[in-house]
Amino acid sequence: VCGTIVLNNASLAGETTVAFTLTDTAIAVNDVVVVVHDLTGTIGAYTFGVTPAAGSALISVHNCTEGALGEAIQLRFAVIKAVVA
Repeated sequence: VCGTIVLNNASLAGETTVAFTLTDTAIAVNDVVVVVHDLTGTIGAYTFGVTPAAGSALISVHNCTEGALGEAIQLRFAVIKAVVA
């Protein structure tokens, strides 16, 4: 229910968002997946969005700066199990 993701250092243009799928059987559609920028790269230069699904989560990474960044940033994630009332 937790782990580390290291992205490649492909250039990401300023004010641009990319997304990838994290496959993890511990994730259910109603869970909360928290993603934080852990190590490497420019801390504070990115924002993250997460959309959980059954067995995966779509994670988006947005470069908030004006210029391109080519950093192999490290993310940490945690799955918070949730029940819909």
